[in-house]
Amino acid sequence: MPTYTGISSEAFRHPLDVGAEQALRNVPGFDLVARKFVEFLVERPQYVYLMGNSIQVSPRQYSTLHGIFRECVRDLDISPEPTLFVSQTPLVNAYALGQDLPYMVLNTGLIDVLSEREIRAVIAHELGHIKCGHTRLIQMASWAITAIFSLADLTLGLSRVLSTGLIMAFYEWLRKAELSADRAALLVMDDLETVMRTMMHMAGGSSRYARECSLEEFVSQAERYEQLDEDGLNQVYKFFLYNNLSQGVFLTHPESGGTGDLLAAVGEF
Repeated sequence: MPTYTGISSEAFRHPLDVGAEQALRNVPGFDLVARKFVEFLVERPQYVYLMGNSIQVSPRQYSTLHGIFRECVRDLDISPEPTLFVSQTPLVNAYALGQDLPYMVLNTGLIDVLSEREIRAVIAHELGHIKCGHTRLIQMASWAITAIFSLADLTLGLSRVLSTGLIMAFYEWLRKAELSADRAALLVMDDLETVMRTMMHMAGGSSRYARECSLEEFVSQAERYEQLDEDGLNQVYKFFLYNNLSQGVFLTHPESGGTGDLLAAVGEF
């Protein structure tokens, strides 16, 4: 695997990610949210929770995962080294959060379905979020949107109306940030097919029937998914299906559209 000593996130950040983040920072109210968002509101409590309810990966705990993780940290030249946890969760997913105390979580559902190479691609993807500084903004989005919808109950929905621009800007940036993280995975893996297979198996993979999954068919499905956007109403459906805004939920790891997002990331790389 290639190693990129001294690499900057600017070397692989997708232009759409950069543009969407700038648009987010220009939204009225963002600076207020940024000032109010402090470490003890989200980062430290979540870290404490993981320490008490998950397994911290180390040379003597999930040693294979620890080795893969350390290699990816080296390859993307990330410092300080994040903490890696494994959570007993059936959902095939992973995430990274934290800035002062960066950490990554792999769900058991993910490590039971993916191959070691695919797990490496996921780890590199999540480290890409940390390298690009996405994790602080993701935490801010979660905190701000929860606050907005809590206040809406007290203000008869007025705060939600006033904050619509901020919510939409967060949504737009979260989707674009995935493109940069996909590029980080491509840098580490140096293998487009493995990264696409990872997306396919995260969308609907099965350890029992893995041999019956066709990457070619999955790419074709992703192309059909993109074609749905030709009907404007389908774009509205996609927004509400991916995002349960009433509860402040954003789905940043898309299902069948994942390969489409990856191809978009590669197209301008």
